[in-house]
Amino acid sequence: MRIQITFSKQGALRYTGHLDLHKLWERAARRAELPLAYSQGFHPQPKMNIAAALPLGFSSRCEVLDMRLEHDIPLEGLQEKLQQTLPTGIRVFAIESVDERAPALQTQVASAEYEVTLTEAVDGSDLKRRIDSVMETGSIIRERRGKTYDLRPLIEELKSLSSDKIFMRLTAREGATGRPEEVLDVLGIAFDETRIERTRLNFQS
Repeated sequence: MRIQITFSKQGALRYTGHLDLHKLWERAARRAELPLAYSQGFHPQPKMNIAAALPLGFSSRCEVLDMRLEHDIPLEGLQEKLQQTLPTGIRVFAIESVDERAPALQTQVASAEYEVTLTEAVDGSDLKRRIDSVMETGSIIRERRGKTYDLRPLIEELKSLSSDKIFMRLTAREGATGRPEEVLDVLGIAFDETRIERTRLNFQS
């Protein structure tokens, strides 16, 4: 059986890394007595995948976990049962059964949406001008890990929601992922003067 769990990651858990989050979910599944399926070999690993790794320090309302079980179980009451085993900061929104033959979850992510809250006040009209300038630019050449790339095609949408909030929808395909901190840098906004929350993952239809 293959299930998908949609959950939020808030508070202190923003600083829990991707691997530690996997371990947290494995412990929670064991406590909830789920029949987790494991890989073969010397170091069996639970067959779990999170749709798109969330950068350290980001909160999220829309994380999606793919989990494989050894056999079918009823989903009724499972959300409440799992929630009791999870730490404060993780809230389960939905659990659904999915087709075992469906492609891996992480290969189906097309884009991600973010809400950026500025902790230092800026002039609203100046912020809009900077955003408009980025959106009107044909190319934004950046460097990541010693390689150059064009950030502009990775920005699908960018707008100010208010004088202290920015909305971004960035491409999140394998090998073509836009990063909010890179966009903030181009806008001249310091990463440590913001709070970033992922609000939605968009999957290929």
